[in-house]
Amino acid sequence: MTDVPFPALSTERPDAEGVVATWFVGDGATVTAGQLLAEVQVDKVSADVTAPVGGVVRLLAAEDAAVTQGSSIARIE
Repeated sequence: MTDVPFPALSTERPDAEGVVATWFVGDGATVTAGQLLAEVQVDKVSADVTAPVGGVVRLLAAEDAAVTQGSSIARIE
């Protein structure tokens, strides 16, 4: 099992909250390593999140819900 963290986009505010702007996969989807999972945003900065490993995705954060940088947004089993 591998957690997928919300990336640190604000180095000046490591505890800043952001949102998952868009999920590109659904809960229970099978993904490969490097596959695009989501777009996340903190303030006006956005970034893509890719799968670190292949497997089945379990989403832990809803779109547009507040998430602290570094927190797990998904888990790959």
